[in-house]
Order: sequence, then C-alpha cells, then structure tokens
Amino acid sequence: MTIVVTGAAGFIGSNLVKGLNDRGITDIIAVDNLTRGDKFRNLVDCEISDYIDKLDFLAGIESGHFDGEITAILHQGACSDTMNHDGKYMMDNNYQYTMALFEFCQSQEIPLLLASSAATYGKGTIFKEERQYEGPLNVYGYSKFLFDQVLRRRMKEGLTAQVAAFRYFNVYGPRETHKERMASVAFHNFNQYREHGKVKLFGGWDGWGDGEQSRDFVSVEDVVKVNLFFLDHPELSGIFNLGSGRSQPFNDVAVSTVNACRRHEGQPALSREEMIQQGILEYVAFPDSLKGKYQSFTQADIGKLRAAGYEAPMLTVDEGVSRYVDWLLSQQ
Repeated sequence: MTIVVTGAAGFIGSNLVKGLNDRGITDIIAVDNLTRGDKFRNLVDCEISDYIDKLDFLAGIESGHFDGEITAILHQGACSDTMNHDGKYMMDNNYQYTMALFEFCQSQEIPLLLASSAATYGKGTIFKEERQYEGPLNVYGYSKFLFDQVLRRRMKEGLTAQVAAFRYFNVYGPRETHKERMASVAFHNFNQYREHGKVKLFGGWDGWGDGEQSRDFVSVEDVVKVNLFFLDHPELSGIFNLGSGRSQPFNDVAVSTVNACRRHEGQPALSREEMIQQGILEYVAFPDSLKGKYQSFTQADIGKLRAAGYEAPMLTVDEGVSRYVDWLLSQQ
C-alpha cells in the first residue's frame, strides 16, 4: 500500500506523513524539493519508505515508472507564498504540477487528495464552494482556482477515481517553522512573546477595531483528520472547505498564545484588557501596503464537509493554540 505525499517535508505534508504513521502506515514515498534543506527536520520523527525529488517524481510518472505501484496521492506540494507574484513559476508549480498528478491518478484509478485554498474567495464575504463567491486576488489564489474549475468540469464528465480538493483556511500548528514570515499568526505571537515579553497586532482599519480582524483559524490536527477521513472514503469527491467553521479575531489567538505560555511559566491567565494594561499586548498602525489587499474576515461554510459525513468537532482557537504552544515548548 504505497502512498505518495507531495510537499512531504512541508507544513501540512509532514503532518500527514506523521498521521499516516500513527495509523501504522510507513510505506510512504515522500516527494518534495529540498533546495530549502532545513525542511528535512519535519520528517526526522517520521517513517517513510523513500524520498524522491519533485522533478524526478514527475519524470517517473511520465515514463510509466510508477504505473501500478501507488495506491493514493496526497498532494500538498505547492508554492503557498501569496506575496510571490512570479506567475509563470506559480502556475508551473501549482497548476501544471497538479494537472499532471490528476491525469496520472485518473489513468491509474487511484485517489487524489489535494490542497486547494481559501484564497480562491479573494475579498468575498461568503465562503461557500460555489462559483459566484470566488474571485482570487493574487496569482497564488488563481493557480488554485483554475484547477478547481477543471475539477468541476471533469466531475460532470465522470471521474474514474476519487478527487477531493480541500480549501484550507488559516492553518496553524506543529512543523511550520520553515515557513518563516508565511507561518501562522500563532507561531509569530509565540516567538514575539518568548523574545520580547509582548505581542503586537494590527490596529483597527476598515471598520474593524484593534486586533478585531477575524479569520477562520483551523488546527493542522483537524486538517490531517479530514484528509484521512476522505482516504477512508474513496467514494467522496469534490471541492470542500476545510476550516473550523467559525471566525475568531486575532485578539483571541494572541490571548490564547500568551496564556498558554504563562501556564508553562506557572503564571495565571490574563484577560485581553489586563494584557493591554500590562503592556503585553500592543497594537501597531495598519500598514498602508496591505490596505485594499487584506482579508479582514473569513469563515468557512463547512456544510458540504459535514454533509459528506465528517462529524468530528473542530478545535477552537483556545484549544488548538494551547496544544500548539505545548508542542513548540517541547521542541525547545
């Protein structure tokens, strides 16, 4: 039962490898580009059967080397930097790569579970898997949006095997250190507090109060559980939002992060107001460079995911961030 995980040394990919390991599955081919060599650390505590460079893997697919050898592909490999405006690179790495794996999986009649993105919605206020609500603001979002349109057309024509595209919202959790500035808010809040004893958030703008801009923050633990649920149900195909289903302000993330750290320090929890009074939580002017380009609110409509049969509750910010801080401190 050879399973391929692309982007295996990345954030979500490495968590999926670990999730498969927890099920006793170790016959895993890890596919990635390790030009950024420090990503290897994400796989040190994981068991895999082989590592293959992305380009070698694609060449192997085209030559027929992997025909009949793979039972499923969990495709997480992509450039997720929303500030990268190199359209050719983004389309080659995200869209064309995904199309190649899609055609291979359809020809082999094996499942393809892949990462789409909430970036397909752009500045919309309704986050439902329907064409009228979609309008990506950057080439990253467009690269994901374009494959979703292909999938919709091909589903109407008839698929030969499962294809499930998950529109990830704001994912946070273990194994994201290598993402640096693209890492989650929780990761940055943790490091700010540990280094400076305070956390800084954006001040109010566009009708939102200080730190009140809200996102759907989803723990990578839940992302892994949903992927494995679909792996267990090859009859399920489509495009699915993968978020918590609730929107919470950045203030909640900061407060949860600080209080989780304080718990480890033997200190009592503080309210947001108390943190502000003590100088632990500060607000900085909203950057001019982000005005008009910033999602101040996201909230996944997970009705379609629930209708597919996934019933497990999603972690709240307080639950998920607290567990994440425990993990971060265990690594130090």
